[in-house]
Amino acid sequence: MKNKGSERWLRLGLGCVILLVAGLIYAWSILNKPLQSSFDKTQLSFCFTLALCFFCLGGLVSGLISNKVSAFNRMVLAAVLTGIGFILTAVHRGSLVLLYLGYGVMAGSGIGIVYNTVIAATNAWFPDKKGLCSGALMMSFGFSALLFGKLADSLFQVPSFGWQRTYQLLGGIEAVVFIAGAWLLKMPEKAADKQLDDQEGDVPTREMIKKISFWKLFAFFTLLAAVGSAAIGFGKDYFLSVGLAEGAAVTVAGLLSIFNGLGRIVSGMAFDKLGLRKAQILTSAVAILSPALALLAILLHAGWLGVIGLCLCGFTYGFSPTMSAALVAAFYGNKYFPLNFPVLNLVLIPASFSSTLAGALVTASGSYLSTFVVLTVLSVVGLAVNLSIKKA
Repeated sequence: MKNKGSERWLRLGLGCVILLVAGLIYAWSILNKPLQSSFDKTQLSFCFTLALCFFCLGGLVSGLISNKVSAFNRMVLAAVLTGIGFILTAVHRGSLVLLYLGYGVMAGSGIGIVYNTVIAATNAWFPDKKGLCSGALMMSFGFSALLFGKLADSLFQVPSFGWQRTYQLLGGIEAVVFIAGAWLLKMPEKAADKQLDDQEGDVPTREMIKKISFWKLFAFFTLLAAVGSAAIGFGKDYFLSVGLAEGAAVTVAGLLSIFNGLGRIVSGMAFDKLGLRKAQILTSAVAILSPALALLAILLHAGWLGVIGLCLCGFTYGFSPTMSAALVAAFYGNKYFPLNFPVLNLVLIPASFSSTLAGALVTASGSYLSTFVVLTVLSVVGLAVNLSIKKA
């Protein structure tokens, strides 16, 4: 299949814009600020975990119905779910049920549907540049929290506007962009025709989950996402513990999302340039180096080393979504990608609990030392799993 010309790059640009808006779900650390007067930290933390779980489930459902329900209808459904979800969050009136239903279930599901639909449709335009395409899409999704988080935080400070109108505005933006995307999003014609028949290398989901390679991928990306999520979740507090001043710690913590975004595009480019095996080794090498440097910074009380280590953790965390999407396409083909990818993406559910567990370990030990020892060991285990993964 040849996809020459500028159209596919326009399609990639469209996908990046849609996911830039959809990634707002990851700005929860900022979005929950006005809710802290009504709910405690545990309740708010669980709301985000719930949103991530339904994000995964939304993507899975989107894949299951992709052969029966058009991308247009799925995008419209996502727009309705997300828009109503943000409105319910804005009018929660202290109701934990409305908060969980609105942000956790509806917004999480809606954004999961969009995520899966956009990635599947856009990747079909780039059979020769799977890594670059996935990386650009994932980078846009990752940068959203930085961009829209700042917008939301600024609007929260405007008394005449307030946090409730901010939530309603953000929900409206999500809905409008998703509906606009529904009209513009499409598969390349040749790819759409080929979806009718299996091509060489296309593996149905029911066969994929029987393969040992899939479960090794699942284990590896669970470890990769868990280590990255736990490490960058410490942010400011970790930087303070290794000697950074308050102002510097806040500034550097804000850079983590940038490194997360850069990791997504760099890993995609590495996949295309270096090939499958070398990209896998590079991923594990950086995954081990990052928590190890953060650990060494604690032992030496070296703030600058801690900055490098944790920024690399953010960078490595960005590898996970890009590499998982690229490897699913490379191992199991494009036809069943809309379902195969969200099945592998379920790694986010167990990985989402890593921050809570890591935080409990810090609280119990009174130091980040033991936590980063564990994270480094998990990264080494991840390397062993990664090196054993083969396409067969």
